[in-house]
Amino acid sequence: MAWRIEDYALVGDLHTAALVSRDGSIDWLCLPRFDSGACFAALLGDEENGHWRIAPCGEHGCTRRAYRGDTLVLETFWNTSTGSVKVIDFMPHRDELPDLVRIVEGLRGEVRMESEVRLRFDYGRIMPWVRRSGHSWTAIAGPDSVRLGTDPRSHTHSAGFRTRSEFTVRAGERVPFTLIWHPSHEPGPPPEDPETALASTIRVWDEWAAGCAYRGPWREAVVRSLITLKALTYRPTGGVVAAATTSLPEVIGGQRNWDYRYCWLRDATLTLAALVRNGYLEEAGAWREWLLRAVAGDPADLRIMYGLAGERRLPEMTLDWLPGYAGSFPVRIGNAAAEQLQLDVYGQVVDTLFLARQAGLGAEVDVWRLQRALLDHLESNWRQPDEGLWEVRCERRHFVHSKVMAWVAMDRAVRTVEAGDYPGPVKRWRALRDEIHREVCTRGYDTERGTFTRSYGSRELDAATLVIPRVGFLPPDDPRVVGTVTTIARELEHGGLVRRYADPVDIAVDGVPGTEGAFIACSFWLANALHTIGEHTAGRDLFERVLDLRNDVGLLAEEWDPVTGQQVGNFPQAYSHIDLINTACVLSGHEVTPAQ
Repeated sequence: MAWRIEDYALVGDLHTAALVSRDGSIDWLCLPRFDSGACFAALLGDEENGHWRIAPCGEHGCTRRAYRGDTLVLETFWNTSTGSVKVIDFMPHRDELPDLVRIVEGLRGEVRMESEVRLRFDYGRIMPWVRRSGHSWTAIAGPDSVRLGTDPRSHTHSAGFRTRSEFTVRAGERVPFTLIWHPSHEPGPPPEDPETALASTIRVWDEWAAGCAYRGPWREAVVRSLITLKALTYRPTGGVVAAATTSLPEVIGGQRNWDYRYCWLRDATLTLAALVRNGYLEEAGAWREWLLRAVAGDPADLRIMYGLAGERRLPEMTLDWLPGYAGSFPVRIGNAAAEQLQLDVYGQVVDTLFLARQAGLGAEVDVWRLQRALLDHLESNWRQPDEGLWEVRCERRHFVHSKVMAWVAMDRAVRTVEAGDYPGPVKRWRALRDEIHREVCTRGYDTERGTFTRSYGSRELDAATLVIPRVGFLPPDDPRVVGTVTTIARELEHGGLVRRYADPVDIAVDGVPGTEGAFIACSFWLANALHTIGEHTAGRDLFERVLDLRNDVGLLAEEWDPVTGQQVGNFPQAYSHIDLINTACVLSGHEVTPAQ
């Protein structure tokens, strides 16, 4: 693979998203939803698995690129020996069907351009039948149909199972291309004017970004992260995907390759918490409705992740015809972790609903009824071992983070009743909250080393325990908190950042072979924790060091590999941007926290 993960930028329409390389090539696009089969899958293979490149002839790699203001409209610039040009990429917020628009604009002199489209449905496996009608080209295979709209000046033709255009653009000229998906058994929609769609897309994003309440020193980074989280939202249902991709590896050439195009309750709740803290209550309301629909039924059947519309069955399988990003095999779709028990999810859900209510989202009886059911189930099951936050694929353990979040669920329930918002068995919940607290402090704390551990009876560390002061489990100046923060900073350090836990070279650590990079979200957690315990300079220095890992358009993957010096893991990763926002809020004093 020629391009690093951070060499990609994102465009999307709140239903799906495309990744555009610095070479002007769209190498990943799933239609019509985030979790649909990809029609451009070169990201996990090569050009034969589908891509769409527009760039000056003979040029490789752009001069620069940037989003237009606070939008998801990408502008890629090339300076050549004969002139300058830019390509504008965006996806209009759709009414019905997905539409990808690319506009080539001449800036100076004249530039010879080329466009090459290779449509391959079902993750690069199916080569469609292509036919021409005027200046449009339609590709059909099975249920999928894609229409490529071209400009008469582009001189488009089909050859060698690809559609090519060659044209010259001069200063002041704009040459548009459009790509629209529709079900193959239905007629295609009428074409939309690209310039009208561009103006509308810019206006919608500008208006949304203007609602950001953050006014701290890192506003540009916070707004870009909020836009990225919004772009990972599936607007029809309010669900939030963890990332736009599948199987981007946690270490190049490794097997830690997972499908993140689903709605983890944990990631979704944290996303909505970040949005709520910055003034976006409408998204919180939509997510709350999604939650009620998704988890309806027996709380014992709660899933830790769901499909975009609340689907529960997400079977995991491998795509043998794709070699994987930079040879990182296997390529997986679906995710077997959907069947795991992760007790921390209960605390995340209850905590976010509590925060949303405090931030002004109206109280609803159905929401409290849901929480009561979740709390009742947690009350009976919190003593069980689980797979935990990091979704281990080995024997279950009593993870300290899971127990802490069980405490959070009971604590927020107690505070809700004490505030007079809703009725509930507050005496019983209070006693259970105190019992969990005592057990964690007794069984999850290593008195010899002065740190909380990964699981009961273990000496291993877990960066997830950095959240202990954030959620109010212990005060920041408690010696056990200070000891945990300093021990993690020292022993989980990896290239100036932080691992999730000990380097998993031993399969017994988490059940998966191979190693991984430093976890970006955990590095933000440490910056946050350092600031919280009074190490303000160290916290700020670490935060800004992690900020520097963003690519040129402000995006972060899941991890950073200090050995190769590049981003790894699925991209862009909601978790990384969530904790960028939260840490910026804490360090700049913008944090909005529930009353203690």
